[in-house]
Order: sequence, then C-alpha cells, then structure tokens
Amino acid sequence: MNRRKVFLASLLVFAVAGFAFAQKATIQYWTWRPEDVDKYNQLLSDFQKQNPDITVVQTAQKNTEYNTILSAALSGGSGPDVFQSRAYGGLETFAQSGYMEPLEQWVPELKGFASAPLRGATSIKDGKIYGVPFASQTLFVYYNKKMYAKLGLKPPATWAQFLANLDAMKKAGIQPLANGGKDGWTLEVMMGALCPNFYGANDYFNAVVKGQTNFQDARFVNAIGRLKDLIPYLPNLYMGVSYTDMQTAFINEQAGHFIGGSFEAGYFASQNPDLQFDVFPGPAAKAGDPQYVSTYADGNFSMNAASKNKAAAAKLLRWFASKATGDFFIKSLKQVSVVPGVDTSADPFITKVLSFQKYETPYVFLVGFRYQQPTGSTLAQAALQGMLAGTLSPADVAKQIQDGIATYYAPFKK
Repeated sequence: MNRRKVFLASLLVFAVAGFAFAQKATIQYWTWRPEDVDKYNQLLSDFQKQNPDITVVQTAQKNTEYNTILSAALSGGSGPDVFQSRAYGGLETFAQSGYMEPLEQWVPELKGFASAPLRGATSIKDGKIYGVPFASQTLFVYYNKKMYAKLGLKPPATWAQFLANLDAMKKAGIQPLANGGKDGWTLEVMMGALCPNFYGANDYFNAVVKGQTNFQDARFVNAIGRLKDLIPYLPNLYMGVSYTDMQTAFINEQAGHFIGGSFEAGYFASQNPDLQFDVFPGPAAKAGDPQYVSTYADGNFSMNAASKNKAAAAKLLRWFASKATGDFFIKSLKQVSVVPGVDTSADPFITKVLSFQKYETPYVFLVGFRYQQPTGSTLAQAALQGMLAGTLSPADVAKQIQDGIATYYAPFKK
C-alpha cells in the first residue's frame, strides 16, 4: 500500500512538473532598431521577471531591410510572435495580407489610447486595430552646443540665419551637416524637417490630401528647391554617406548639425555621454513666421496572426501598452511615449520636443500617401536622391511624385 502511494505521488510530481514545463513559452520579438537593442533588453528583462513562464528572444534587423525580411518570414508562415510594425500604410499592407492579429480582444488597454496614435495602428479597410502604438516622433535639427558656443552662434529662427550658421562652420573648418544621400529615407526626413515652412504646412497638407492642389504646386516645388541650398554644406561625396555614417559623424563631433528626428536623441546620448547637443525646429521662411515641425505616429507593436503562442504574445503586448513601457520610452529612449497617463514632463528634452508641437503638421507622405503603390515616400526618396545627385530639378522631383501617386489616388484623377 505504501509503495502504491509512493508510486502515485511520484506520478503526480512528474505530471505537475510536466504541466509547468508545458506552460513555459518562448516568444520571438523583432525590431528595426539595432541601436536600441541593449535598452530593449532591459525592458524585456523587467517583463520576464514579472512573467517567469515567458522567455523573450529579441532580434534586430537593419531598418532598410526590415520590411522585406519580415514580409518574407510572415508570408512563409513563420516569423516573430511579436514585432514592431510601421504605421499608417506600412501597417495596412501587412494587416490586409492576413499577417497581423487584430488586438482589441487581446489588449484591452488600447481603449485608453488617444485617437491620433491609434490612427497609425488602424486599418483603413476594416477599421480594426492591429498594433499597440509606441511613440510620437517629431522632425527637427540637432546641433552641437560646444561648436555653437565656440563660434558665437545662436539657434536660427529663419532659413537665412540657418544658412549663415552653416557657412560660419564651413569657414571655421567644421563640417556643417552630417547628412548624406545614400539612404533615401533620410532625405525624406530632411524634407519633413525643413520644407513645411515653405510649402504651407497644414494648409497645403489638407489641400493636397483632398485633391484641391497637387505636388506640382509652386509652393511645394519651391520648398523642395530649398534643399539644394544645403548641398555646399554636406559632407564630401555626400551621395555615398549612409545613415550610420551620419550618426557616427554627429556622435563623434565631426559635424555640427544632424537633420533628423526625436528618435535619435536616446542613441546619441548613450553612444557619447559627453556629447552636448540640443535641437531647434525647422527654420521659417521669414522672420516672425511660426516654425512648423512634421509629426507622426512612429510605429506599433503587433502580433503575428500565425503565432503559436498568442496568449504569451498578448502578455508582452499588454506590457508594451503599460506605464512601465511608457516611462521606458521617455527615460531610456528620450522619445515621446503615447501610452496614456505617462508623465512627459519628467525629461527636459521631451518637454522641448512637445513645445515644438505647438506648430505641428503631418509628415506628408508617411501620413497621407503610403497606402498604395508606389507610395509617396518611395517616389519622394528616389526623386530627392536624383535632385541631390544633380540629375533632377525640383520641378522634376515634383512631377515624378505627382505622376506616380496619380496612377491610383482618386482625388488626383478629377
């Protein structure tokens, strides 16, 4: 009888152990930000401490290759359980291909998010939410404070003042701008940071989306042309300068300015703690005009519709929708979190970024023209590369963009 009890007890122990083992889950998480892997590991470590039954394996892909690699994996029925997804049209492509799991039933916290960031996570076709929004990004200009102090410069309010500052750096033997043209998306960022103050910001955006004007509008052509003013201040052989080269030059204080977005600040600070940088909004066309900045919902955290670990994936997504993640974005990444209830006043840099948003306008191609092919971004990036390489005029750039979007955009066909 005792032997029988011992045997049954042993079976029970093995059964419980086996059940516990079966409940452990390993989920794959993918990101397009290799720069932030170490910081994300800290966030994921905190999640795993609270969820010891879940192991998260993070994989980072190069940002310019991310969509292609992710699409191939998801279409093959594999890929990560949870992944960073683009917003707006970038999300639409994956959602309507059936690769994303609708999240309303999995992440109840989404009910508390503001409508603006949720717009970038919602399919325009079926109205379902396919992502947990993670940040609002703002485009502007970084500058090296020590260089400014050495040359007696002040942050410019107008385009003329900006060019004068660039010229002063060049004459002093300092590389004025870190930006290059190898990666087309960085030229779209440059356009988003500097051109709204010339094409009319919200007035133009609203009109072009409605088809009341188009991209061959003289205001837009003139705005694009202003980017040519910067060519004398770009690095040598600038068309071969990549995004990583740009970052390295600014971080190592080899260049005085970096035209980019709020998503850069955390990486800059972590790579060179002694780097003294600040930011200013895109300069106005003339004194007294407001200085507009382009803003957008950066991206989302999404679930693979084919995941075998949806319950565990949902726990991670709920963690990404929590205050812990919101605080992480502000304190560690220096990005404007869109998680409800997060204190955005805790960081001076975030406070400054939010002050710029007094005059904000949508990042034109990302927000309005990325839902069909060829996207406005694809067209603009290639055309801007042509302009900076000297093969296209600003009018040519505008025509290529207009002609491409007009192949499918109904308001342009009237």
